[in-house]
Parts: sequence; C-alpha cells; structure tokens
Amino acid sequence: MDPLYFPSTLSMDASSSDLNSSLLTNVTENGTLSEQPPFKYIHKVLIPIFYILVCAVGLSGNTLVIYVVLRYAKMKTVTNIYILNLAIADVLFMLGLPFLATQNAISYWPFGSFLCRLVMTVDGINQFTSIFCLTVMSMDRYLAVVHPIKSTKWRRPRVAKLISMTVWTFSFLVVLPVFIFSDVQEDFHTCNMNWPEPVNIWSAAFIIYTSVLGFFGPLLVICLCYLLIVIKVKSSGIRVGSTRRRRSERKVTRMVVIIVVVFVFCWLPFYMMNIVNLIFILPEDPVLVGVYFFVVVLSYANSCANPILYGFLSDNFKQSFQKVLCLRKGNGVEDGDPIEHRQENSSRLQESMLTQRNIEFNGHMQTSKV
Repeated sequence: MDPLYFPSTLSMDASSSDLNSSLLTNVTENGTLSEQPPFKYIHKVLIPIFYILVCAVGLSGNTLVIYVVLRYAKMKTVTNIYILNLAIADVLFMLGLPFLATQNAISYWPFGSFLCRLVMTVDGINQFTSIFCLTVMSMDRYLAVVHPIKSTKWRRPRVAKLISMTVWTFSFLVVLPVFIFSDVQEDFHTCNMNWPEPVNIWSAAFIIYTSVLGFFGPLLVICLCYLLIVIKVKSSGIRVGSTRRRRSERKVTRMVVIIVVVFVFCWLPFYMMNIVNLIFILPEDPVLVGVYFFVVVLSYANSCANPILYGFLSDNFKQSFQKVLCLRKGNGVEDGDPIEHRQENSSRLQESMLTQRNIEFNGHMQTSKV
C-alpha cells in the first residue's frame, strides 16, 4: 500500500496542498533543500529504485497469492477470500508504482490529468480496502473463536464474497474526495491534491478524515476483537471441537494477528507524523526530512510484505507456493489441513451427529456410538 499523498513535491519548489510533504513545505519553498546532496540523490535515485523493487516483489508475490487462492479449491476459505482481496488491492497499486517512480526521478508528472486522477484514486482505494479487509478478518476471527457454532451461517465463502464487494464499494465512496480533487498542479507540474480555498482547512480536514476512517477507527475495532477473544479464552477456554480444530484456529488467528501487527508497524509512523504536524508545525530540519523519507518508504514496503508472511505462517500457502514454483512434488495443498475448510463444515457435521444420536436414542438404539 501507498500513502494517499505522494511526496513528489520534495523535488519541486513547494506544494502546500500535499499533506504528505506538509511538514516540509516551509523547508522546500525556496527549492533548495531537496536539490542539495544528499536529498537530491535520495529523491531522484534511491527512492525510484526502491519503488521499482517494491513493484517487482509485490507484483510477483501478490499475483502468486491470487493464483493459488483461485487455483486450489481448498484454498477458498473465508480468511483466504479476504486475503485474496488484500492481494488484489496491492496488485492494483503496484501497477501505478512505475508512474510514481518516474515522477520522482524526473521531478514532474508527464502522464496527464487522467492518469494522475486514476493512480491517486486506485492508491486511495488500496489503502482503505486493505485496512477494511484486516478489520473484517479480525471480526471473522472473533466469530470463529468465540462463537464457532452460532457463526457458521455467516462464516461461509459466499458471505465473505458479499462482504468483500461491500468493502470495495465503501472504499471507493471514502476516496471520492481524492477522485474529485486530484490533478496535475499547474505551478509544480506534479500529480497531487488540488484543494479549493481555504487550502489549509481542506488539508487539515482530510488528514483527520483519512486518519480516522483509514487507520485509527478500524484499528480500534481490530483491538476490540482480539481483546474479546483473549477475555473469552481466559475466562472459559475454547472447549468446542477437537484438538486439531483448535490448533487450526490458533494458527489462522496467529497469522491474522501478525499481518495486522506488520500493517500497524508500517503505517502508524506515517499517520502519527501527519497528526503531529497538524497539531505542531514541525521545524525546518534536514533530520526531519530524512525521517519523513523513511516513514514513507516504510509504508510502501507493506505492499510486498503480506505474501512473504503467508509463506512463513500458513502451511497451505507454503505448500501451494512450492507447488506453483515447482519446488515441491505432489498436489499442492494437502488434504489433511485446509484449516478453515474444516471449521466451516465441522458445525454442520456436529449437528448431523447430534441429530443421529437423538434418532438412535429415541429408537432405543442406545448402544450406538458417535
């Protein structure tokens, strides 16, 4: 994923409407700092190279995730459907990274107004879709662990697909301001947000808007879900189902938790820096410029981190990756552990077994075993 506002104006004279580089506005107004070593070298060479590397790793990794989820039937679990949407969002963003790398390298946007608006909008959709999918995944973990039987009718692939469609629709609605106000700036020829007057009010309002809806609000829901899970487990334990099922639930929950933690690690500095600069205008300090560059780079890196996490944390993804890459003989995903596939069917199996037990009991066949 990528920040909503490109830090391209660091190579320009200034851009007071670029929220990502707002803390650098005063520094770059005279066009001096970003044109001096080592900032010119970092901005025009290192950052474009980093974008291309992220694009290559992220595009290949997330495309692989999409392929294995669509290719293998047993990968079509509830959690994996949400993971599929995460991967699609990151792939769409990766397709726009070469444009961003070009802008940083040549210090202006040469692709016209339409592509500017398209790249900015897709970028924003990616940002919100990712955090919304992580929120839905956390809510799904809460239902799976705390209410495994009652939530069976809601925790199905068909329902997950409908929820995913809702997430994409809501993300687009949230980023409508980006679609409306993004354009090529006449003064600096960069792709950015062109807010109407008063610019400062619009900029500040949008920082709060994106921070609440795109990070802190969903993060609060995520934390609440896992807090309730911990309370439930500590107070009563999870006694429903077999030991294997509980082990599978723990594996999936652990994977989702780690994905969320990595997301927060990559994005929290970015949002905190924008919020701090909104409250306290940060001074003109080259050290802060370097910190800002690092924060933006860290947020970009999250786009290619998830496929790596899947390979390390999920046996199913690991086996599927190895099969596709011809690193493992066999049928890809083993039949023994599709994780949530068993979770989705276990409740129906238990209900069937209980029904059979009642029939046998009422028919005086009390010697039968379940």
